[in-house]
Amino acid sequence: MPLVRNGAAVQDPWTAVTTADQLDRSGPLLVTLDLWRAHRDRLAGRAGPLGLRLSSDQSPALVADDLDRFDLIALEFPKFTDGRAYSYARLLRERYGFTGEVRAVGHVLRDQIAFMLRCGFDALDLDDRAAAGWDAATTAFSAWYQPATDGQAPIPTRRRHAVPAARRRRRAAVAAGPAGNGAPTRPGRVGGLRRHLGLLIGRLRTTRPEPARHSERT
Repeated sequence: MPLVRNGAAVQDPWTAVTTADQLDRSGPLLVTLDLWRAHRDRLAGRAGPLGLRLSSDQSPALVADDLDRFDLIALEFPKFTDGRAYSYARLLRERYGFTGEVRAVGHVLRDQIAFMLRCGFDALDLDDRAAAGWDAATTAFSAWYQPATDGQAPIPTRRRHAVPAARRRRRAAVAAGPAGNGAPTRPGRVGGLRRHLGLLIGRLRTTRPEPARHSERT
């Protein structure tokens, strides 16, 4: 399964270990929570990079005090309907300030890619079909309603910022006047209605009938 990091397929240098007799291996090691708990001192003293794999029922809160010892946290998606790892990724980034790699492993589908990236994942362990759909998955949406960890302003925030800017543009147009000669004008729909109303009043004045004159008695 290809590992995709920051949009590019890369070689995975990490070795996943599940038993104690594998802990003497050199290079980056990815261990389970059970191994970490059983051999914490031994693992904390090793020189190479260390990663931790958490299953969907293991929250990062269980190792909150040890997160600075890990270079990688791998969060497992056991099936499509189990989304707890989304919340775990946000906890790592937002609450605990984890700056290492957050990797999605397990049942990772193309339709999940954009949401995983927004929640703080920066590496995804994908199958070939999901990896081939990376570009389509990451460009399907250009704006979001929900805030997340990716720094994109949600749609409600963009709208709040856009309204004052539009008002400033209208005020500048009023101050500049037509052709920028400084004569104030009223742009937009309201100005058009006022001009139309002025023309209508002018027509009524020019077409007003003269009052009837009464003949004098003789």
